[in-house]
Amino acid sequence: MNPWLRRLFVILVAYPVVLAWLGVSVINRRRLPLQGPAIVIANHNSHLDLLTLLTLFPLSKVHLVQPAAAADYFLKNRLMAWFATRVVGIIPVVRGGNPRENDPLAGCAQALRNGSILVLFPEGTRGEPETLSAFKSGLWYLCRQFPEVPITPIFMYGLGRAMGKGQRIPVPFFIDVFIDEPVYCHEEKDAFIQALQERFLTLQNRAQGSKQ
Repeated sequence: MNPWLRRLFVILVAYPVVLAWLGVSVINRRRLPLQGPAIVIANHNSHLDLLTLLTLFPLSKVHLVQPAAAADYFLKNRLMAWFATRVVGIIPVVRGGNPRENDPLAGCAQALRNGSILVLFPEGTRGEPETLSAFKSGLWYLCRQFPEVPITPIFMYGLGRAMGKGQRIPVPFFIDVFIDEPVYCHEEKDAFIQALQERFLTLQNRAQGSKQ
């Protein structure tokens, strides 16, 4: 990733789309990690999710933020691959591979070793608008290698309506972002995933309640 291209991308694309066209309210911004290694996990309803997350960080820190993203989608042609890796700074993850033969999260682990702020979407793919899908277990396999690394849950409300699956043009809905207290990995996989899912459901209920 080129840090200068990333900053230009945030200034010229993320800021105008997210802050000017949509508008964002951030609850508990102080909980956002500004140094790595750290993991940020967020719900995934829109192609605007990453843009929104990038606007949360100071411009001086956005070069530290690296999102994991599906290799089959973002590397499907040369131009998109260049933009995704050099400008957006994704870590390509091969979906459906055999982890015994080739660890799909090896790039994520290396990013944490390099002191990055890793962004993961534990649902694995974009879900239906404003619907929280079941979490995959990949996060647990990664974080048990780094038990000392904090995991910060972030729930974004409104992006499924602003630009949900199948939409091509963002609709100007105001976005609410809720940043939770960081958590750490623990040994029991199912309990860990369930506890995270419950945290997100609590944040979702809080977001929906604030709109009533």
